[in-house]
Amino acid sequence: MEAQPCFVAARTVGVELGGGSMNGAGLLRCMRRAAASRSALAPRRWIVSASVANSTKREPGTQPIDWKSLLFSYVPTRCHVQYTYKDGAWSAASLEAEPFMRVHIGATALHYGQSCFEGLKAFHCQDGRVRIFRADENSKRMTRSSTRLCMPEVPEQLFIDAVHTVVRENIDYVPPYGSGGSLYIRPLLFGSGPKIGLAPADEYTFLVVVMPVGDYYKGGLSPVTAFVSEGYDRAAPLGVGNAKVGANYAADILPNQLSKKQGYPINLYLDPLHHRYIEEFGTSNFVGIKGSEYLTPDSPSILASITNKSLMQLAPTMGLEVVRRKIDIAEVKEMDEVAACGTAVVITPVSRVVYGDELIKVGQDADAVGPTSAKLYAKVRAIQMAEEDDPFNWTQVVE
Repeated sequence: MEAQPCFVAARTVGVELGGGSMNGAGLLRCMRRAAASRSALAPRRWIVSASVANSTKREPGTQPIDWKSLLFSYVPTRCHVQYTYKDGAWSAASLEAEPFMRVHIGATALHYGQSCFEGLKAFHCQDGRVRIFRADENSKRMTRSSTRLCMPEVPEQLFIDAVHTVVRENIDYVPPYGSGGSLYIRPLLFGSGPKIGLAPADEYTFLVVVMPVGDYYKGGLSPVTAFVSEGYDRAAPLGVGNAKVGANYAADILPNQLSKKQGYPINLYLDPLHHRYIEEFGTSNFVGIKGSEYLTPDSPSILASITNKSLMQLAPTMGLEVVRRKIDIAEVKEMDEVAACGTAVVITPVSRVVYGDELIKVGQDADAVGPTSAKLYAKVRAIQMAEEDDPFNWTQVVE
């Protein structure tokens, strides 16, 4: 038998063996090592079934984690759920234990940013059950984002089933009631098929990963100072600012880091045309309280926040009139309260805004949480934790 170069195992395990040759027996040993390496490296996969999903009874908050010390950061859990879209149809769900995946080097997500995601939470509630907050709204928003990027729709029932499955399989990672934590849920849809010319992919991957988290901003519900990122735009008026796509967040990384280096935990963007009207914070919507008005900007390039939508539904029950309009940055000094709102925080009070050389103080006491912000925050949290009735049917129990 003609001698063959030993490259099979080297390519599989990523080590260079150098040039050389071997006889038939040596090649066979090499191929066996390669097969063993592939087996060791291959991700573990299970098709979702009743026997898998219900094989072990787990309880919320039973993982050996210091729940009180949780940050808003990645924490490995048991598994994530994954689907593939190909030839016009979605595959069955699979539970993946490995936090790594094989992606084609020509994937459109890598080359052209064909990717969108969502963020929502599950809570261990006062009655001992686990509830997910407004997953149907996240599904609708992902559909809007995927349509904008020419990606297939994730059907709402598939989306909700995926979210419930991965929460149920990681139920012991849900922070216990009273800890202040929650289980963050991150659905992700991206083009995983190869295209070098600019075009939609032929294959897509949808996955949902979860992790226990604490507050996004250290200190919880306490006032922060915001910094206006004057030299940068978050999105163009007719761009993808109203879609939850990775590119919007990538564009915010530099301004966000520059703000943090100056000591400001949150940055604020103005409109890209006039650089005068408020758009939104780097990762959350803008809310202002002015007298009996609940103010939030009206702009085509703002992401529709599900938290903001929830607050706007609650506001009239507290005697507030919801007003969506252009808000001049100069008007901030006239407001009683300002807050950032989003999934990660619900509400973060903003007591000061740095705008160029000006320091704008908000309200009468810049070191205190405004009463309206505090009431809205408490109401949303009470509904999320089942401490109060859910009149809007926002939550779903994980069975």
